Amino acid sequence: MSVRKLSMVAGRCCWLIFFAMVIARFFADYPFWWTWVPVAAALVLTLAPNRKPAADDGPPTDPVEVAPPVTGRWTALNSPADKVPSHGTRAYGQAYAIDIVAESDEHPRPGPGWWPIARRNRDFPGFGAPLTAVADGTVVRATDRARDHLSRTSVLSALYLLFFEGSIREVGGAGKLVGNHLVLDLGGGTYAMYAHLQRGSLTVREGETVRAGQPVARCGNSGNSSEPHVHFQLMDGPDLDTARGIPFRWHGVGVPRNGEAFTVGATVGKTAIAE
Repeated sequence: MSVRKLSMVAGRCCWLIFFAMVIARFFADYPFWWTWVPVAAALVLTLAPNRKPAADDGPPTDPVEVAPPVTGRWTALNSPADKVPSHGTRAYGQAYAIDIVAESDEHPRPGPGWWPIARRNRDFPGFGAPLTAVADGTVVRATDRARDHLSRTSVLSALYLLFFEGSIREVGGAGKLVGNHLVLDLGGGTYAMYAHLQRGSLTVREGETVRAGQPVARCGNSGNSSEPHVHFQLMDGPDLDTARGIPFRWHGVGVPRNGEAFTVGATVGKTAIAE
């Protein structure tokens, strides 16, 4: 087991110890601050090593250009065009990851607010949107059994996701965070990962080969997700605990910045930035 893998596993164990100690305080008398010791250890083990590149990472590689995984009009969030690591950590190979949400004039995407506390996924135009292979490759990970939960876009549900649900999923490991997901081996040490897929939407299985533009799944809201969206990243290995992120560019689109809308045509390779 690599040092990075061992660090991630040890961090999850510390979170388990923390929750166990919180429950144990109902039955045993010991200083409350003791319960925060495993929290501090978990942060050191899982977050600190992933804030900066490892010493042996070397200089950043040139972006790998692939096709966009979607068609239609979308808006970028948490883009590596604005900051790296895009999600605030290099853990799980997501240093250059991007989130995108679908837009529709006929079915406007609900914005954040206080009410309703949660929305059904069908209220969002991205739910069920088809996703396609960004290049020729081989399926090495494919899972779509996790449920699509309600949205976490209201103030109260976002706080629940940030301070409670997210922590529980962190204990469960990478699979609980990304939810239903797909990993494609694109060759040359490059892997593409799609996260938060719709339950039961995968059209490919592990070991199958895919062609660029081939439908592979649908956009969902599983795992550590606030609303139906696509989380996409390139990385240097299939194991999310040890993988390092790889920068990317999409044909005809590049890397959209936070809040930038873009449109991808239905024909593979025919793309254009709309706004």
